[in-house]
Formats: sequence, structure tokens, C-alpha cells
Amino acid sequence: MTEAVAAIARATADRLADRYGPHLSTAVEAAVHQTDGRPQQYVDPVAIGGLIVSVATLAWQIHKDLKKTTPEPKPQVVTRTVRLRLPGTTGLAPADRDLIIDAVVTEIFQLPNTQTRPALDAGNSGEATGPTP
Repeated sequence: MTEAVAAIARATADRLADRYGPHLSTAVEAAVHQTDGRPQQYVDPVAIGGLIVSVATLAWQIHKDLKKTTPEPKPQVVTRTVRLRLPGTTGLAPADRDLIIDAVVTEIFQLPNTQTRPALDAGNSGEATGPTP
């Protein structure tokens, strides 16, 4: 997992804590450090944390891929693509699933200038490596 994905997931947890409870940040932090894959069902705060990290990973990759062909991809395009690619078996109501997706995409587009900030997606080490090309 890249540092960008972890940062997006953490910010999303902060944004959604009112809805899912104060332990969501802890659950996301646990999911950020999980190495054995994503959970299949998202019915408790820890599992919701895993979903947030999964959505952040997918949305970040989609955003990066779109930037290869579109200098400034629209948030709506990233959101729609995530909704199409994310498996529908999350165990959440569709409205909750969409709320998480919307929050993640909002956080991606609130990151500081994604072309000149330190390379948050350089790898799993979490260390900045300098400007991205």
C-alpha cells in the first residue's frame, strides 16, 4: 500500500467518523497495516476500515491511470469508475457504500497538487522520494 492510499484512507475515516463512530480511525489504521488482503464483508468498524482502505487503493489507482490520458480527471469520472469496479458484495447498504466512495474521491481531490508533491505513491515504505515526474 502506498502512503497516498494510507493518507486518503485516514482522511476518509476522519470525514466519516460521525456516521460510523469514533473507532473508525483506529479500524482504518489497523486495515492500513493489514497484510493478508481485504475482508470480504464490511459489517463492523474494523471491516468498514478495510473497505475504506480498499476503496482508497482502487480510487487512487484509477485517478493515476486517468491522469495518463487526461491531465485533470473529473471527480465524477473517478467516482463512477470506482462504483463500477468495486465488488458489490460489501455487506453495506448501497447508500453507505456510495458515501464511502464519495468521501474517498473527495479526499483524493483535496490532496495538495498531485503532480509536484513528494512521491506518495512510490511504494510501501511510506517515505517520500522526491517530486514525481
